[in-house]
Amino acid sequence: MATESEGLKLRNAPGTDPMRPALFEVHRVRQETRDTFTLELRSRGPSDGFQFLPGQFNMVYVFGVGEVPISISGDPNRPNALFHTTRAVGAVTKAMRRLRRGDVLGIRGPFGASWPVNEVSAREVIIVAGGIGLAPLRPMIYQLLSQRDQRGRVVLLYGARTPDEILFTHELQQWRTQLGLEAFVTVDRAHGDWQGNVGVVTTLIPKAPFDPSQAVALVCGPEVMMRFTVMELSKRGISKNRIYISMERNMKCGIGLCGHCQFGPYYVCKDGPVFRYDQVQDLIPLREI
Repeated sequence: MATESEGLKLRNAPGTDPMRPALFEVHRVRQETRDTFTLELRSRGPSDGFQFLPGQFNMVYVFGVGEVPISISGDPNRPNALFHTTRAVGAVTKAMRRLRRGDVLGIRGPFGASWPVNEVSAREVIIVAGGIGLAPLRPMIYQLLSQRDQRGRVVLLYGARTPDEILFTHELQQWRTQLGLEAFVTVDRAHGDWQGNVGVVTTLIPKAPFDPSQAVALVCGPEVMMRFTVMELSKRGISKNRIYISMERNMKCGIGLCGHCQFGPYYVCKDGPVFRYDQVQDLIPLREI
């Protein structure tokens, strides 16, 4: 479990109420895929920008509908713009997709533990994302690439169901060509003029270019994908105490009061959503948790 002493958490400013949302205005709505979109938000009040750490999340409130936890998907080095990428799957997220420029949302946060920003210094970083799991990892990619001359190799392995469901296609190309990210993309089912890899994301791991003795792995996607990814990374020689996963799920309040996100002895909203794999590996297969 990440701890505050490790510098992996960033809470609301002292004196603020974590249950009271701040008002943010929709600046832009960008459709990413058929059912996935990104909201770009700007603060309505006086602000020095929205400070957060890669991997943290906000509680996003649509007035008159409800609120949902969504990981922050923007650049930590651009605090004046707040980005959330999500799929329209429920009442709140469907209402979010209907928002237009100038509409107002409530934001609580940031909450939770971040990706291990300090631990990856001078190490090789392997990022494995499945589907919309690329969104919570995107801030960490920004962070790593902004410090490229201070870092070791950065490798992204990304899997989507079809070519049409690949997120951030323009940025993927930019990260590869301009910033030196080694990115490998695969799809479960190919169609059209797709000439790339076909297969689940774990098929990329055996041949991925990294040194297991130097690597830290960051993984986000469906739980079954993460379990098999950890298995393949372990076969390559990355120990489970150098593998981190994001477990954002079943959160209602964001601060551990409601208990919806209890995960064995942990609360996902307070102790996660980022966990070191060896600390939760026995909990993940249990359906009742």
